Order: sequence, then structure tokens, then C-alpha cells
Amino acid sequence: MASEDNITVAAQVASKFDTSIDSFAQKLLISTYKQFPLLGYNIFGITYGQILLAIFLFILILFIRPFFVSFIIKIALKIASKTQTKYDDFIVKNLKKPLRFLFFVVGLYVFVSLLYIQNRFIELLLSSLAMLTLFWMIYAVVEAMQGVVYKTMNQISNDLGDSLSKFLLRIIYILIWVVGASSILSLWGVNVTAVLASLGLGGLAFALAAKDTAANFFGSIALLVDKSIKIGDWIKVDGVEGIVEDIGMRTTKIRTFRKSLIVVPNQIVANSHIENFSRRNIRRVMMRLGLTYNTTNEQIEAIIKDIKSMLKSHKGIAQEETLLVNFENFGDSAKEILVYAFTNTAIWQEYLAIREEIQYKIEEIVLKNGSSFAFPSQSLYIESVPNNDTVDTKQN
Repeated sequence: MASEDNITVAAQVASKFDTSIDSFAQKLLISTYKQFPLLGYNIFGITYGQILLAIFLFILILFIRPFFVSFIIKIALKIASKTQTKYDDFIVKNLKKPLRFLFFVVGLYVFVSLLYIQNRFIELLLSSLAMLTLFWMIYAVVEAMQGVVYKTMNQISNDLGDSLSKFLLRIIYILIWVVGASSILSLWGVNVTAVLASLGLGGLAFALAAKDTAANFFGSIALLVDKSIKIGDWIKVDGVEGIVEDIGMRTTKIRTFRKSLIVVPNQIVANSHIENFSRRNIRRVMMRLGLTYNTTNEQIEAIIKDIKSMLKSHKGIAQEETLLVNFENFGDSAKEILVYAFTNTAIWQEYLAIREEIQYKIEEIVLKNGSSFAFPSQSLYIESVPNNDTVDTKQN
């Protein structure tokens, strides 16, 4: 059994609690000590009653956290639904995780306060967690508003709107966490300015180590400013051909037609010759028709005339571009006709469909005019054949 002195001491400890804690907890502890004197005993100056109450309230806060956060989000969404914009709805939804973490921080604060732990480390830890929650909320708000950034950038540039938006958002996110980390370090007494100034001592070594990173960063800026490529373009650069999937701060990701992903440093992309197939609005069709050597000149002229007429009336051929159909060459095994034109589209599937249709029509024209396509062949001429009698005599 605890003595009256022990109960009195426990009551004095309870009365010293942080004033921010509800006085109800103090009264509850004092009355509890009187009814259950065993809870008045202490370890390291902390009574068993304090410990049990701190654990109970911490668990209780964690238990009610999802219900309370859901209630807050529901009320906020109801208010946000009355506005015309949807961005406030996005902000409310994005704040759900930071709010849940905030309740965890509050639970820790209540737990520490009930135990009456006056420790500089604990105070800094709680302040750091609160600061982290604040910058997490800022990050969530910016993330919810990224649609505004995309809309604004697309108004500035239709071609590079998405790339510029991603680039700008990454810089903003980095700035948020850098400022947040600096603020937390400042709480712990770290002079961030002095740390940055001290980097000047190793500035040369750092610059040499980071020169490639800096080159890639400025390379990405050059790509965005020059508008040489954008996401979705079909390009060929430094021997790599494929579709641009992402233009980051350091690298450009290209998906090849074999579906492999190749990551190219931006400094290489910016300093290399870029062949951008997506920027052309037409695509060339060039073929050489090999006709058999028994095809007469009249037949060749008729075939050329019909092919020209077909191409000039074809809706898939760009009529304002160069269009050539000429008897070009005497080949090794065929009379060759050059067909040279441009489709009015650069889209791969449409181009192939137009080329296929043209080739079917050319075959019909060649057959209609009584000619046929040649295939590689060789003729062997023998000047004389040995007499069989002579051969037999020599063998005998």
C-alpha cells in the first residue's frame, strides 16, 4: 500500500503537467491515485498512472484518427463542391495523408506531455515532425495545383507545354524539400548559411565531380528552349532511334521500336545531331521498277504515263511536292523505272497503307501494258562445244 506521502507526491507531479494538456487529465490522475495508490508509485520520476494514461491516449488518438480525418475531409469536400473550380477538391484530397501524419505528431506530443518529459532532444524532434508536416502540406497543395501549371504552359507553348510543366514542377518540388530540410536543420542549431559557405573550400572538387550533372541540367534547358524535341516525338540521336517518353532534368528517355528503354544524358542529346522524324509532314516514296528486257519502248512510255496519271490523281500523294516517273537505267537484268513522290502524311501506318496501294496499282499498270517484272538472272554463252570423237580419242 502506498503511504499518504506517496499519494501527495504523485498529486504534486500531476499538477506540474504542461498547461496545454486538458486539466481533466490532471484531475483524473489525482482521483485515480487516491483510489488506486499503487499507480502513484513512480519510475524515474514518472508515475505508473502517467505512463498508462499516456499510452491510452496515444492509442486512442491513433484509433480515432481515420474517423476524424475522414470527417474533416468530408466537410471540406462538401464546401469545395460549391465552387466552380475542381482544384480545391484536389487540394482537400491531397491533404488527407499529411493530416493523418499530423494526428500522429499530436499523439506523440500528448504522450510526451503526459509523461512530463522536459528534454531538448524530444522538443526538437516534435518540432521537426511538425515542420515536416507543414512542408508536406505545401507539397500536397502544389501537387494538387499541377493542372494549373500544365494549362498555363500549354497556353505558352502547345508543343512543349507538357515538357515545360514537368520540368518546372520538379524544380518547385525540389525547392520545397530543400527549404523544408533547411528549416529543420535550423531548428537543430545547424547554420545552413555557414554550411553552404564552407562548401566553398571544396568548391573546385565539387564542381569537377558535378560537372556532368550540371552539363545535363543545362542540356535539358537547351532542349526545352530550342524546342528541338518534345514528348511523343520520333527521333534518332547518337545512334538511338525511338519515341521520346520523358525529358528530365538529367536524362531523356527514348523507347525504341523493340520496346526497350534507352536513357540518354541530356548533354549528349543537346550536343548531337537530332533527326526528328515527327517534325516532317510528308514522307518520301522512292522505288525502282525492274522491267524485263523484252519490254518495248512504247510499252515503257505507256507504263510511265499511266503511273504518273495514277500518282497525280491519288489522294494520298502530296501534289505540291516533287513527283518523278522516268526511265532511269539499263540494269544488269532489267530496264529500270524510277518512281519518286511524297505522301501527304508522315504517320507510319498511313504511309505504309498509301505505299501498299500504290504498289498494287503499279503492278496492275505493268501487267495491263503487256510487260512483267524482271528478276536477277544471268546468261551464259559458250563459244564452242568439243567434238565427242575428239574427246574419246584423247581419253584413249
